[in-house]
Amino acid sequence: MPERAEVIAAFLSGAGWGDATRRPLAGDASNRRYERLTDGLRSAVLMDAPAERGEDVRPFLAIARHLSGLGLSAPAILAEDPGTGLLLLEDLGDDLFARVAARDPAQEETLYAAAVDLLADLHRAPPPSGLGAYDAPIMARLARLPFDWYLPGIDAPAPDGAAAAFRAGIETVLAEHAPPSVLILRDYHAENLIWLPDRQGAARVGLLDFQDALCGHPAYDLVSLLEDARRDVDEGLQARMRTRYVAATGTAPDSFDRAYALLGAQRNLRILGVFARLCLRDGKPGYLPLLPRVWGHLMRDLSHPDLAPLRAQVLDLIPPPEPDHLDRIARKCPAR
Repeated sequence: MPERAEVIAAFLSGAGWGDATRRPLAGDASNRRYERLTDGLRSAVLMDAPAERGEDVRPFLAIARHLSGLGLSAPAILAEDPGTGLLLLEDLGDDLFARVAARDPAQEETLYAAAVDLLADLHRAPPPSGLGAYDAPIMARLARLPFDWYLPGIDAPAPDGAAAAFRAGIETVLAEHAPPSVLILRDYHAENLIWLPDRQGAARVGLLDFQDALCGHPAYDLVSLLEDARRDVDEGLQARMRTRYVAATGTAPDSFDRAYALLGAQRNLRILGVFARLCLRDGKPGYLPLLPRVWGHLMRDLSHPDLAPLRAQVLDLIPPPEPDHLDRIARKCPAR
């Protein structure tokens, strides 16, 4: 079998980019790698997602084409070889929302308003046929990840049966208040959105990292955007953006607020487990310092009056990510 470097070189040559200069781009928590290619005045992005490492580019291709068909700015597909897990993509540039907001805080409201308006537009369109559902059983299974990774990592395992009971309880609440109905991108946050001010309307928001998209509740991606694990979003801005989405979609505010809080709690519980797992299993400790922010989001979500029973369970079973707990997890991180 050819070495990976040979496979990539053949793919690029066949796509007309064999002579391009290549340099790595920042990756994510997955097994995908990215490179920027430059050849004269043109540029492109190589996605390297080998199947033998658990990656599959076909969902990315399907969702990218669906989003482009709606007039949204997913990267254009310049060349593809799903069998080898290689894609050549339009280069949308480096102006991630997080970077733009950091260098020009006055633009933050404009950025977030554009991202919210995109969600309102997206949710008016039916999701693609055959799309899997991010339903209550799946969400409940992911919400119990702290019991599998975070609690063992801090040497505080839950009592026998507690994880199963927790999962069953949150599944019941999710089934009642968060049924799936729209396309959700699931990683919709400021480091996966690119500002394209020369485009119009929702197309000003460049979209990345949507291969895990499913059919879910409309509040999910809004939570992902506003309760960002990587950066603080002012609570006033969060409130204005929730109001903006509700007004744009005609959603009932009370039921939406409840679903927003519930999905926020589910998402932040999942992140608590995932970030611990990235350290303990994958040797990636860099996500641990983000856990106090994630915990803060979780506590605000659980302050919703309708979630009082869930809040009591969480506080009883899951200790907060205090420095000594994070240190304990970090000491168990395997060398990469």
